[in-house]
Amino acid sequence: MTDTRKPAVVLVSGGMDSAVVLAIAREQGFAAHALSVRYGQRHTSELDAAARVATALGAVAHKTVHVDLRSIGGSALTDDIDVPTDTDGHVIGEGIPSTYVPARNTIMLSVALGWAEVLGSTDLFCGVNAVDYSGYPDCRPEFIAGFEALANLATKAGVEGSRFRAHAPLMRMSKADIAREGMRLGVDFAQTVSCYQADADGRACGRCDACRLRAQGFAEAGVADPTRYVDARIG
Repeated sequence: MTDTRKPAVVLVSGGMDSAVVLAIAREQGFAAHALSVRYGQRHTSELDAAARVATALGAVAHKTVHVDLRSIGGSALTDDIDVPTDTDGHVIGEGIPSTYVPARNTIMLSVALGWAEVLGSTDLFCGVNAVDYSGYPDCRPEFIAGFEALANLATKAGVEGSRFRAHAPLMRMSKADIAREGMRLGVDFAQTVSCYQADADGRACGRCDACRLRAQGFAEAGVADPTRYVDARIG
């Protein structure tokens, strides 16, 4: 049977935010094509989580693209740099942390844009957030607006009259809001991995920004934290 739904490309990292975005795209009636990027991140168990999430939430396809950002380094996620944690005095939101990956969201959205053009889609979804986040410049509304403008200038489809839209439905939501929205949509957060230094089994450190924001979101939402931690005393 032909799928008459409008196609969309959804960036799916394997974390809680992108899982909720995928569920939102599905609820809005899109045929969601999930896209993950193996960019040289040390925490590759998130890619296993992305495959689980894409299947569980009904993506019509899931593609993983390889982009070697480790070759340029410059981030605690792709280079031999320690991930900042609460144990070394790191305070979330004070400056741009070393976990910022140069140009990562620009590159990921560009790959998503290319696949969307091939699919005949004009809708891109991503899970960036500018409320409870680490202060990355490519998670702000200005970045999404700028990328959307670029998409409409830089593509054959855009030049010929199609209008691309970059959706960031979590942009103004707190982590607690995201947790509640995910519960409403039936997202199984136990399948997701958010930790910046998760082990090969997807167990979280409980100390990095991603872990701390995730735990805070579940606590404030009154939702049980399903995260598996390396240290069983955490959580």
